[in-house]
Amino acid sequence: MSLIQTRPDVTPLMAFMTDDSQQILQYAADSFDAGVGTVLVTLVEIRGGAARALGAQMTVREDGLYCGYVSGGCTEAAVAAEALQAISKGNDRFLRLGEGSRFFDIVLPCGGGITLAIHVLRESLNLHTVLEGLKTRRRMGLHYDAGMQSLTASAFPEETSWDGSHLQRGYRPRPRLFLSGRSIEAERTMQLALSTGYDVLRREDMADLPQALFDADVAVALLHHDLDVELPVLRAALDGKPFYIGALGSSTTHRRRTEALVSLGYRQADIDRIKAPIGIIAKARDANTLALSVLGDVAAAYAVSR
Repeated sequence: MSLIQTRPDVTPLMAFMTDDSQQILQYAADSFDAGVGTVLVTLVEIRGGAARALGAQMTVREDGLYCGYVSGGCTEAAVAAEALQAISKGNDRFLRLGEGSRFFDIVLPCGGGITLAIHVLRESLNLHTVLEGLKTRRRMGLHYDAGMQSLTASAFPEETSWDGSHLQRGYRPRPRLFLSGRSIEAERTMQLALSTGYDVLRREDMADLPQALFDADVAVALLHHDLDVELPVLRAALDGKPFYIGALGSSTTHRRRTEALVSLGYRQADIDRIKAPIGIIAKARDANTLALSVLGDVAAAYAVSR
């Protein structure tokens, strides 16, 4: 049994499984607005290895329901129990687990240690500000001041950081996949992307595509079998800021694509942004395999994008 003390009348229970930051914040805001005591737990320090990145979060309610992950799933119930204690006392606190923790019976599988900031929500306005920004595809930030026990919406930081007293945590809009094409490959890729949490936009009418459509959290997948049809989308994507542009076709097709773009005034540096052939599986020949290939490539690019 864990040495963390639990409230005898409440048993921590996962409300639903998610590690989506937007869903976690929404659950926190909705719970607080419903008059339920709520905590937002944030991973602020990593010692050695850890299953989650700095800034990973959980929402915990006074009825014991929680969502989110700050580790690999092995400590979340214990974290929720500590959060319940914070709610009952009405004050923020820190929790150290693994290496350097007073709880010797909670060992992290990675062998490292983590520190968690447990913040008792006192208002939800700043959470709603961040959530509304994300819905309009703006990058947002939250600033946590441990001394003031406050959470404030802020500009998007270059990186998530913790100095021992202040946390800067960035939130990006849900990654969007812009799919162009009437092919079976486009259909299968759309189905897979939706099932894995991507915001998917598929356009059949390619006239007058706004440049703002292709922001830095958008991936563009051109799944055509006709170079002339894909060209308007490709030009709009190259004029925008998507973190990924990929196009279907052989190396011969890409040479023709390159020649067409050069004739339109695009530089080689622009053209080099296009992943062609698209995907990470070179010999994908069926639609399902190609969809996996495309989504794997997009996910890898998103993980390193800024």
